[in-house]
Amino acid sequence: MHTAKTELNEVGVIEGPSDFLADVDAMLERAARHVPMQDGLIEKIKVCNETYATRFGVRLRGRMYTFHGWRSVHSNHPSPAKGGIRYAPDVHQEEVEALAALMTYKCALMGLPFGGSKGGLKIDPNEWSETELERITRRFAQELTRQNFLSPAQNVPAPDVGTSEKIMVWIADEYRRLKPNDINAEACVTGKPLAAGGIEGRSEATGRGVQYALREFFSNPGDVARTSLPPRLEGRSVIVQGFGNVGYHAAKFLAADGCRIVAVIERDGAIANPQGLNVEELHRHFTMHKTFTEFPGGAFHPDGDKFLTGACDILIPAAREGVFNSANAPLVQARLLVEAANGPVTFEADRILRQRGVVIIPDLFANAGGVTVSYFEWVKNITHMPFGLMERRQRQHENSLLTSTLESMLKTKFPDAIASLGGAREIDLVRSGLEEKMRSTYAQMSHLWNNAEGIDDLRSAAYVIALTRIKGIYEAIGI
Repeated sequence: MHTAKTELNEVGVIEGPSDFLADVDAMLERAARHVPMQDGLIEKIKVCNETYATRFGVRLRGRMYTFHGWRSVHSNHPSPAKGGIRYAPDVHQEEVEALAALMTYKCALMGLPFGGSKGGLKIDPNEWSETELERITRRFAQELTRQNFLSPAQNVPAPDVGTSEKIMVWIADEYRRLKPNDINAEACVTGKPLAAGGIEGRSEATGRGVQYALREFFSNPGDVARTSLPPRLEGRSVIVQGFGNVGYHAAKFLAADGCRIVAVIERDGAIANPQGLNVEELHRHFTMHKTFTEFPGGAFHPDGDKFLTGACDILIPAAREGVFNSANAPLVQARLLVEAANGPVTFEADRILRQRGVVIIPDLFANAGGVTVSYFEWVKNITHMPFGLMERRQRQHENSLLTSTLESMLKTKFPDAIASLGGAREIDLVRSGLEEKMRSTYAQMSHLWNNAEGIDDLRSAAYVIALTRIKGIYEAIGI
């Protein structure tokens, strides 16, 4: 089992990489005080059901290499279990189990019919060619399939840190090769490219979810008042930590909503512009050069960490867990922190930030856009029918009949853009479904936050909703 260096913080609480799972458990237990349940049930909910550890060999570069991977199922009530696979040199079992637990609670909060799972492969993908990475991935997929940790009915991975659409296609193709009689084989993973059974809007989904989360927050004046910020999202200054898929899309969509992206932080430093960065130009530069240095639209700072506590209205950690701890939490200047990553705030940092009046929109909610749209993709795959196929042209004909009738009655000609209104495309339906899920879930969280005794933050509200649903499932099946 992985062990990691830990150290005592200033109040005597141990913090370190291996405390991620303990932090998730502590946050669950804090909320569990508000959910009556039978003795021992919280312990059953908290523990990971099973973790499969594999060490497999692949012959590469004239020798045998051994790779270490995990797939954890925190809960398979309901099934299938859902959660990404990350490729990282520092991934370990406790991290995978913590992420699997978060997936259980996230899916329960959002009302998705999934349990929670997560996978990890201890590898730096940048050290291998694409051909080598494909061979490694296919061997990993073989191991997962053989042990029933990969299946559209039991366990459905998706991209995470270090993995991509292409890696998901390799996994799905290997599963199909091993299970040729599974008609739903395409649904064994989500986050695939469109050509391989993916769904429009999946790559943007987590960032789009962050946008919808902030829109909902700012549509509730009483909630915004807790931050002392002006009651409009437009004009707010934003710092984003992480410029991968999630951070880029969140910055892009918030800039479109009128926010100023004043700084973006990456591994080698931060790029800043008090007037606001041009997100698309920055993304093109970063994609080409893999660094922010020499970007003409802002000032580069090698010490990116100082911007975690920089002046801004909204702070969005969109990278890895444990970014905010007892050391830097007292220095955070933002009034609103949005957890676009999984677990970016430790349990102790969460306590400090709440005491200081910083409002946190928690990862269970803010990060849920990805798994929500993955659910749509999974449904598309197991129904074998694209969204909108059966109704789009019917809607177009209805709209055409309506406009022509109105034109006849009013004796006027409508503009072509109105007269030719079509039915919703797949991307329109995906965004509509995601927005509905984010809006309805935030309404429940806000109601608890403002009305339930003892629930004084959005994280507790999210966990209470999730726990109540999980408890209901266990009671219904007699566990």
